[in-house]
Amino acid sequence: MSAISLRLPNSLHKRLREVAMRDEISINQFIATAVAEKLSALLTAEYLGQRARRGRRARFLRVLRKVRPADPERSDD
Repeated sequence: MSAISLRLPNSLHKRLREVAMRDEISINQFIATAVAEKLSALLTAEYLGQRARRGRRARFLRVLRKVRPADPERSDD
């Protein structure tokens, strides 16, 4: 495990402490979770961008033509 020094404005630190206490977790756990969530979002966007660059519109349209038309489900309203 690594240690980092983090400087936060007092107002942000106060809110962070309040939310962490409300969720019954440590500030360290809150920050670690927040960083993990942000990394996940960024890496997912990067992955999807790479996949999109590999895609071919002609192949997509060929597959899409195989889908039979259907009315939307009532739950789709």
